[in-house]
Amino acid sequence: MMSATGGTLQALTGGVRLKNRVQHPKVNECRDRGMPYWFFRYRDDDLLPGGTIKTTRKRRIVGPSKGPNAISRKQAEVERDRFLVELNCADAPCDRSVAETKPADIGAILFGKLADLWRSDFVERKIGERSLIAASTREKYIIHLENHIQPRWKTVRLAEFRAKEVLDWLQEECTSWHTMADLRNIMSGIFTKAQEWEILPDSFANPMQRVKLPRKWEVRDKRILTEDQTARVFARLEDPHLLICETCVDTGTRISEVTGLKIRNVDLESGCIRIEQRNWHGDIDEPKTARSRRTLALGSLTKRYRAWIARLQRREPDAWVFPQDDDLREPMWDSGVRSALKRAAAAEGYDFSGLGPHSLRRANITWRQEVGGSSIETSQIAGHANTKITEEYTVVQLRRQEELTRRIQSKRMKAEKRSKGKLVEIKSKGTAA
Repeated sequence: MMSATGGTLQALTGGVRLKNRVQHPKVNECRDRGMPYWFFRYRDDDLLPGGTIKTTRKRRIVGPSKGPNAISRKQAEVERDRFLVELNCADAPCDRSVAETKPADIGAILFGKLADLWRSDFVERKIGERSLIAASTREKYIIHLENHIQPRWKTVRLAEFRAKEVLDWLQEECTSWHTMADLRNIMSGIFTKAQEWEILPDSFANPMQRVKLPRKWEVRDKRILTEDQTARVFARLEDPHLLICETCVDTGTRISEVTGLKIRNVDLESGCIRIEQRNWHGDIDEPKTARSRRTLALGSLTKRYRAWIARLQRREPDAWVFPQDDDLREPMWDSGVRSALKRAAAAEGYDFSGLGPHSLRRANITWRQEVGGSSIETSQIAGHANTKITEEYTVVQLRRQEELTRRIQSKRMKAEKRSKGKLVEIKSKGTAA
């Protein structure tokens, strides 16, 4: 049923083990309950929710011993052996007096133990100096595990999971739809990884697949600054904060990708930057996804980058384009850029709860499509895994709606004029006749 070792399963169940008996009960004939029949008794172990084992003695009826469909005692013994083959351990000794034990069923696995294994062998696992997942994602997983998932589900066994209980917990625990989705997806990922590791069989039904979230809602409005508002806010910024924000809004880069730029990533001759790593709170890692590794055109920002790099004290290929003021060997953090942008926006009266470098990226994705870029082009330039994500980032501004509505109205009015012209022509011909 599963290829995990007994030791692994025993650890995941918290040491719960079922009795391993070699049963070979005698086949008896019952003659005092109507039609006579063959039967035997056997012991069956059940795992209780608390992790204890309850052993019950059960009766198994094999078949009639008298009548037209009667079977012989020998045939009854064959049926008995066929039934008991699943209960008896094949490699156990035949001596019935030996009382050994075998690992419990996968339903006895404690979710907390499985989550700990997922954290140590996947979330925090490194191959040399490379992590399996990005630092920001790793921190999010660990925070959700420690603050939300483990406190509620640590001592729950897999057999006890019920979709309604999980959904009720998510709705009580979370105020954000996105947090609900994160928690559900993390728990689902733990089950999926356990199947990949062959701890759980492929036939195991992931309980999270039945947990259907309510309709999506947003805690923060999807807002972006208009072009005029952006210009006013940027006028209050100075380099390097200004150049970083300009890069986000002009190229659609993530703030972590901009602060992760090195001199060798900037090609002033071709006027482009190559996204090859990102900087998340000082943790230098690969780009967020495979598609995030990309080359982006700078346009008019090429002159700005040439002037900025010329001012740097360190200009060797591995030097940071945006180093820290007090330590040129370390890259800037995004927090300083965000604070400067918020102060500038507040001074102009344009600040809002979701404003930051990420909203500048959202503005780029929106504007790029407004100026004629297709959703596919925009998605690839943004480094999104698919156009569905690009759709989530796109804001259809009121000004854009007004523009499109007026175009439709213009087409309709032209059609009405043509229709009225034809009607007048028809009437004039009728009058002449």
